[in-house]
Amino acid sequence: MSITLTVNGQRHELDVEPEMPLLWVLRDELGLTGTKFGCGVAACGACTVHVDGVAMRTCVTPVEAADGASITTIEGLAEASGAAPGELSALQAAWVAKQVPQCGYCQSGMLMAVSALLTENPQPTDEDIDAAITNVCRCGTYPRIRAAIRDVTAA
Repeated sequence: MSITLTVNGQRHELDVEPEMPLLWVLRDELGLTGTKFGCGVAACGACTVHVDGVAMRTCVTPVEAADGASITTIEGLAEASGAAPGELSALQAAWVAKQVPQCGYCQSGMLMAVSALLTENPQPTDEDIDAAITNVCRCGTYPRIRAAIRDVTAA
């Protein structure tokens, strides 16, 4: 089946099985390996990307559900956020400044989830953050994540 996706501003026409998880299309078909496989049941959030601006867990999303959609992955987050090519977004810069990642495995999905939250709610409370960001960080960097969010929202 032919599926059309616009990923990080580039249009792709793909001949893939419609039930193939979007995660594997991004990683295996398009070579965008920043989006990670974690649990395979949409519980951890490592596979989070934006589909038409909405944070979505791709490990359980069949690619046919995204046919015709505009998708932003971690590789395109900075430019989608208005950063110049080769620059970090304000959120990514705050992530670095607060030394958020330890192992880093969950961070691409975490950044995508937080970015979607801040687009919807530029001044989230701690309760808003807790409700919206259900991604799992096995290293427990949640205090640093919250500090990075606070840096971005204070600017």
